[in-house]
Parts: sequence; C-alpha cells; structure tokens
Amino acid sequence: MAIELDNSFTVPVPPEQAWHVLLDVERIAPCMPGASITSVEGDEVAGQVKVKLGPLSLSYKGTAKFTEKDEASHSIAIEASGKETRGAGTASATVHAGLKPADTEGQTLVSIHTSLNVTGRPAQFGRSLLPEVSGKLIAQFAANLEALIEADAAGETASAEGTTAAGAAQSGSAGTAVAVRPQEDSLNLIKLVGGPVLKRVIPVAAVAAVLVIFRHRIRDFFTRSKA
Repeated sequence: MAIELDNSFTVPVPPEQAWHVLLDVERIAPCMPGASITSVEGDEVAGQVKVKLGPLSLSYKGTAKFTEKDEASHSIAIEASGKETRGAGTASATVHAGLKPADTEGQTLVSIHTSLNVTGRPAQFGRSLLPEVSGKLIAQFAANLEALIEADAAGETASAEGTTAAGAAQSGSAGTAVAVRPQEDSLNLIKLVGGPVLKRVIPVAAVAAVLVIFRHRIRDFFTRSKA
C-alpha cells in the first residue's frame, strides 16, 4: 500500500542550530518512540523500530541514507527501507524535509513530505489510519526533541555558571536541569492513537490475539501428542 504523508513540527531553536541538531541522528533517535540506532557509517544509518498493537508485536530492521543535505537551503532527502524481523512485511519511504524560520522568533518550522509504501500486517490498517498515527508520532517526537534541547541548554548554562562559581553551579545545576522522559522500548500504537482511532484498531488487534492464541494451542496440542 502506497501513501503520501505531510507533517510538520516546531523546533525551539533557530534554523541554523536546528539543522545541526536534526543531523545528529544518534543523539535524537531516542526521541522517536520505539526507534534505536545500531550503526552510523557516513550518510547511511542502520536501525530498528519496534511496534506493539495489543497482542501484536512487530519489529523492523532497516537502513536509511541521506541522499541530499543542502545546508544553504536547509533541505534534506532520505531514502529508507526495512523488513519485519519475523514476517514478510516490508516498508520503504522517501522523505523530504525542509527547515525555515517559524512565526515565533528563534524557532524553526520543519516540514516533512513522506512517500511511504508498506506491505504485510500494517497495510491492513488502511489509508485512513496511517496519517493519524504519523501525525501523533511526529508530535511525540517533537515534544521529546524539545525536552532534549532544553536539557542541553540547561546543562550548558549550569556549566557556564560553574566556570565562574563552581560551588554555585553544583547547587544550582540540579535545580535548572530538565529531565528527559525515558522512552518506551516499543512504540505502543494503542496508547499513541487512543480515542476514535482506537475503535478501528481494536478489531485488528482482536483478530491478531485470536490467531496468536490459536497458534499456541495447536502447537501445544501437537507437543502433547508427540509426548
């Protein structure tokens, strides 16, 4: 199933600074629920994404490569592909992102266009669900990224204060540091979407639960028969 997605989010720093933040893939990867980086070699990144939907668990491994990084225009292009580790499902995407000054001074608006193609179980959710999921996922990523940037800024402030007053910095750093909420190991779709979207997800999860239980019972039956 192929689908086009458009999303945007705001970064609480100017475009020049946001550019370097967003290219630090290893640093910002934990801001995306369920995502982890396994290696970075030049412009190619290897990683894994874990997704939970009630009893259904999916894990994708794949690579992403920067095909364009234009600092002058603050535009990025990425080609990504992945495959289920325990299934036949695949996912591929072409992503174009652009950075420009936001309406609020000192902030950056990041606009993303994604051409996504998925096969396997996620494709069963249909075109109507994926845009809502991607929107909520981007919003969660943006919130985590903002917390990360604020934590970095607080740490730099505390460090600067420590240069002139080491004792004051030690007592004040604990008060100024911003805690970054630890991310879950897997992206929990039911927790993420909620509300009306949940009604469309539950039937898929219920069917998956029945299949999982049925499969285990058949396996147990044959195990006992052999015994």
